[in-house]
Amino acid sequence: MNKNFPDLGLLILRIGFASLMLTHGIPKINSLFESSIKFADPIGLGETTSLILALIGEVVAPLLILIGFKTKLAAIPAVITMFVAAFVIHANDPLNVKEKALLFLFGFLVLLFTGAGKYSVDGFKK
Repeated sequence: MNKNFPDLGLLILRIGFASLMLTHGIPKINSLFESSIKFADPIGLGETTSLILALIGEVVAPLLILIGFKTKLAAIPAVITMFVAAFVIHANDPLNVKEKALLFLFGFLVLLFTGAGKYSVDGFKK
């Protein structure tokens, strides 16, 4: 077996999860510029702060993960955001509702532990 296959797998995982997460985060950007921000405040930090943190976890972090720059660090806000989505926002919802957040959580958790792999900005530095 070619030893580069794990790196190819990490590339596919990064591109897939980060790209799909961006489809959830990018639409939230416009909310930041509305005169009255209406956003969930699941941990009591205020709607604006919660929105900014969600944007970090759903836009900034996935963009860094997508290119493989500081992937382990970038995965932290993505993991936290998906943890809050699954276990706070959707705490009382059935599994089929919280399933997306859990899938993202596990994908970003893998990247937190493994890093980006060879085919990334981080990998080119080595």
